[in-house]
Amino acid sequence: MAKALNIIYYWVVLGGAMDSLTSIIGGVNWEAIVQLSLVAAIMISGPVVIFLLAANRGDL
Repeated sequence: MAKALNIIYYWVVLGGAMDSLTSIIGGVNWEAIVQLSLVAAIMISGPVVIFLLAANRGDL
């Protein structure tokens, strides 16, 4: 009986923790994060290409 109560106790405790974790993850606007990351990658790639061209003396 004690083992069953332990299992139920851990299920309730971890279930509550998982609910709060999923609510935090679910509350994040992932689309905005992805869009901002892609814009940052595009903005960084321009100077990188210029630097590589300068390093290779314009020879691609």
